[in-house]
Amino acid sequence: MMTSVFLRTVAWCVLAYIVFVTISPIDLRPNTIISVNIDRAGAYAVLGLLFASAYPRHWKIVAILLAIGAAGFEFLQEFSPTRHARVDDAIVKALGALVGVAIGRLYYRTRARLIANA
Repeated sequence: MMTSVFLRTVAWCVLAYIVFVTISPIDLRPNTIISVNIDRAGAYAVLGLLFASAYPRHWKIVAILLAIGAAGFEFLQEFSPTRHARVDDAIVKALGALVGVAIGRLYYRTRARLIANA
């Protein structure tokens, strides 16, 4: 019980941080030492993993909402004078989220099998 509360809290906090970084002015965005596409995909993969782990029974809706959310958050950049929305950025973010959800789902299923066989 405590683990799911913790995971849900962390997942929502990471989502809030990603939304802030995505739509805030460019000078508030954290610097990265890796490719921006790897950074984007990685952030959304972590987000997908967290949400799939926090809501394991709802992994399909998590995947759909995160993919749609990635595109929506990218579009919100159009309202910031220092940012620009790009379709390829939204695709990278959505794919990262889907990879994270897939990893979370795989972990959940593997863990359930191990517990059932114990």
